Formats: sequence, C-alpha cells, structure tokens
Amino acid sequence: MMTFFADNLAPLMFFGLIIFMVIGYPAAFSLAAVGLFFGFIGIEMGEIGPDFLGNLTYQMFSVLSNELLLAIPFFTFMGVILERCGLAEDLLEGFGQLFGGVRGGLSYAVILVGAILGAITGTVAASVIAMGLISLPVMAKYGYNIRHATGVIAASGTITQLIPPSLVLIVLADQLGKSPGDMYIGATGASIVQVLLFAGWVFVLSIIRPDHVPALPPEARTLRGWPLLARCARGMIPSLALIFIVLGTIFMGLATPTEAGAMGVVGAMFIAWLNRRLTWKLVYQAMDMTMRLTAMVVFILLGARVFSLVFQGVGGGHWIETMLTALPGGVVGFLIFVNIFIFILAFFLDFFEIAFIVIPLLAPAASALGIDLIWFGVMICANMQTSFMHPPFGFALFYLRGIAPKSIKTSDIYMGAIPWLVLQLILVGLLIAFPGMVTYFLDSTPAVDLQNIQLNLPSAPGNDLGNPPSFDLGQPPSFK
Repeated sequence: MMTFFADNLAPLMFFGLIIFMVIGYPAAFSLAAVGLFFGFIGIEMGEIGPDFLGNLTYQMFSVLSNELLLAIPFFTFMGVILERCGLAEDLLEGFGQLFGGVRGGLSYAVILVGAILGAITGTVAASVIAMGLISLPVMAKYGYNIRHATGVIAASGTITQLIPPSLVLIVLADQLGKSPGDMYIGATGASIVQVLLFAGWVFVLSIIRPDHVPALPPEARTLRGWPLLARCARGMIPSLALIFIVLGTIFMGLATPTEAGAMGVVGAMFIAWLNRRLTWKLVYQAMDMTMRLTAMVVFILLGARVFSLVFQGVGGGHWIETMLTALPGGVVGFLIFVNIFIFILAFFLDFFEIAFIVIPLLAPAASALGIDLIWFGVMICANMQTSFMHPPFGFALFYLRGIAPKSIKTSDIYMGAIPWLVLQLILVGLLIAFPGMVTYFLDSTPAVDLQNIQLNLPSAPGNDLGNPPSFDLGQPPSFK
C-alpha cells in the first residue's frame, strides 16, 4: 500500500486539489495546504529531501519581486476610474445615436464601446457595469429583447479579456515565460475576429428576428450632422489617446506593460478631472478595489507556487507531460482535450485560478509537442472568456445581475448568455483551424543558427589570391 502511495503521489496530489476546489474552499489556501501536506508525505516516503521545501523561500521571493505583476494593480485602478469618469457615457450616447437608425444599432454600439473600453481598461467588471448601467435601460425602453440586451452587454464586457491590455494576457505571459508584448500582438487578430463574430450575430438576428433588435424611432435620434460628430469625438479622442498611451507605447517598445499601466492611470485620472468626476471618494473606491483584487491574485499565486514546487518534486510534471503527449490524435487531440478541460474548469474556477494552477501543468506538454506558446496562450485566453459567461457561475452575469432592475429575471440573463457563449467557442475553433490569426502579427525574423556562423575576413593588402598573409619571422636567435 505504501509503495502504491509513493509511486502515485503526483496523481493523488492533483485529485486532492480537485476535491478541495469542489468543496469550495478558497483557492489560495487549498493550493498551499495540499502542497505542504503532500510535501511532508513526500519527505517521509523519501521521494524528496528534507531540504527541498527550502526552495519555497526563493519561490515566494520570485513572486513578490516580479515587476510584471505590478501591471495588475495599475490596470485595475485605471479600470475603476474609467468606469466612473463619464467616458463610457459619452461613447455609448455618441455611437448609439450614430447607429440608432439601423436595426440592432444599439447592440452594435455596445459591442464597439465594449471593444474600446477593453483596449483601455483591461478589466471585465468595469466594462460590464458601465455598459449595463447606461445602455440596459435604453435598450429596454426602445423594445429590445431583454435576453438579447443582457447577453450582448455581458459578452461585450468579456471582450476585455482578449483585447490588449488584458490582465489575462499578462498573467498568461508570465506563466508561459513569454513576452507580454508578443502576447498582446498575437491577440490582436483574435480580438478583431471576436468583435466581427459578435457584430455578425447581431446582423443575422436583425434579419431573422427584427423585432428583437428594432431601430430607434426618429424622435429618439436627437443628434445629427456636426453635433453628432462632436458627440462621438468627445468620447473617441480621449479613448484613442489613452489607447496610444497604453498599447501604442507597448507595441513600439517604448514601455513595458507595467510602465504603460502607470501612464494609463495618469491618463484615466486626467480624463476624470476633465469630466469633473475626479473626487477623493472615487480615488478611495478605486484604491480599495485595487487592493482587494491585487491581494487575491498574490495569495493565489503564492499558493500556486507552493503546490507547483511540491508537484514537480514528486514527479508531477513528468506525469502530466507523459499523459498529455500520449493522447490519441497528436497535437489536435491534445488541443481538443485541453480546451474541453478548461471549458469545464471554467464552470468552477475564475481565470486567475485557471492561469496559476492549470497553465504551468499544460505548458511543458505543449512545448514538447512543438506548439507555439504565444498562439497557445491566446487560444487559452479565448477559451477562458467563457468563464465569465457560464450560467450559473459566470462573473459577467453576476455583475449584470447586480446592476440590472429587479424586473429582469435571472433566468433571462442566463438564457441570453448562451448564443454569445457559442460564439466564443466558435472563436476557439477558428484559432485552432487558422493559427495565422495569431502568428501573422508576430515578428517572423528568422532565428540565427549559432552552429553555422561563418566569418569572412578580407584578404591582406597586396594578396590578390586571397591566401592568408605570411608571418614568418625567420629563425629564432641563438642564446648559446
């Protein structure tokens, strides 16, 4: 019996973690508790040395000294400020008037504003709450189907996960050991396709169910001509400026994600000041939410490092890699399994927990199969969008339920999310079928093969034959 335990510590450790998660115990403490428990068992059984757990100090220090993770509080703070600074109102009102004359015009406006807010804030909560408060009453007032209205608002908020500067992409880049800038560039094509898929569904719905997405009546479209353009510009100009400050500096190599996030915070506070919304109460609320989210992420990451260290020590990495690389179907079989596995996990775990627990286990197997890790990370990010849209545990649905009127049924919010959840899964399928959606935007400069470098030196002056010059100094002197 003891031999069985000693030979299967890694699988037992993995399933022990699943049991803790199903019970509902907090992820950070579950990870640390399971890691330490099996670490002591491994020491007693001789699988790891007593001094092995001393590596935990280095693991803890590597988390707390990771400058890349500083981007998380910066983008969170920026998102909370922008949620309440009036920028979303300007964008939604301007684009709502611009597209209001066509069927589904308000839905197009919500999708476009969701993409713009996603390219600024990087946080789902800010986008969903801001758009829900502003656009949901308007869509209900003018006869939009409630299920469609709640679905498009929640789904447009989740675009934030895939559009740079997404917090998910930052965390995935850290866990995969890749550059966040490359991850951002690779996600550009996928995020564009996601927006087009959402807009395409609204277009189809406007044909098959025109009563679900009616055009605004003429009396509701109060702005035309130059006043309308001025209204749109009032929201677009600050947005484009902030997008350049955050994303432009990263893409051009002028700033790291952490530095760009710091500049974005300054820009968001400036926009709030211009709109006369910058108050001490707003700053305090932003600081409070930032502190809570950052503390949660750091504790989960610390627990994940404890679990990961012991799991690797008892041979878990080799067990996972052997099991996944031996799946039938090769790379395709591996990708299908991974996406189904993460899709199911997303019912119970949020994206931080999936990124910190699961991705370090999958990355070695993906690398062994020759999979590009940037493309792999973007595909996983697209899949993890569904964690915000899963009925009944999707956080975007929770956010929307919290700010929606009580007259809107929770069942309507859940049913309205299903078509958009299917569209997100279609995007995952497209990424598998067409990897160029990610790799096309990456730098394709060929790597230098250090084993085949040749140095061609110019010939000596007067040596037309190209032979090496002679350095014959004659006979050495005699010292007899």
